[in-house]
Amino acid sequence: MHFIQEMILQYGYIALFFSLALGIVGLPVPDELLMTFIGYLASVGMLNYSLSVAVSLAGAMTGMLCSYALGRKFGKPLLWKHGKWIKLTPERLEKVEAWFQRYGPWTVSFGYFIPGIRHLTCYLSGVIGMGKRKYLLFSAIGAFSWCVIFISIGYFIGAQIDFSHFHASLMHRFFSK
Repeated sequence: MHFIQEMILQYGYIALFFSLALGIVGLPVPDELLMTFIGYLASVGMLNYSLSVAVSLAGAMTGMLCSYALGRKFGKPLLWKHGKWIKLTPERLEKVEAWFQRYGPWTVSFGYFIPGIRHLTCYLSGVIGMGKRKYLLFSAIGAFSWCVIFISIGYFIGAQIDFSHFHASLMHRFFSK
């Protein structure tokens, strides 16, 4: 997390965008902590709250679309060939597809709030061939609410907690360059 904090402080919104996009695709980025930290930085005036939400939404949606495209392009053949290693037999894959056809859109929206699930839902949306418009609608609903909630938590809690020592070191790093 320290590396990501340094990147955000150095490169701002660009680092935020790429951290979220790559984190959603599957790199081990602590997304919720990152969003809360962004909210804190907005609460102390280092970042703009609205712009942080917009950039976070764009980063999250970019990551989700990349995962969807990967699932669409490589998903089924990859699962048919290597699914046995993760106990996903063709029969289980059919059950997952049937379940996802029924509950998938809402799973995409609410899956944002469960680490690991958000990565899986976008990939599975591509694998089962969910329509792009439907996928975009439900993933945008989930991404927007996820971004607003976690950035707001950091914004409102960050304003209430005395991080004076931490804040002073951030201000020194941020403005001494």
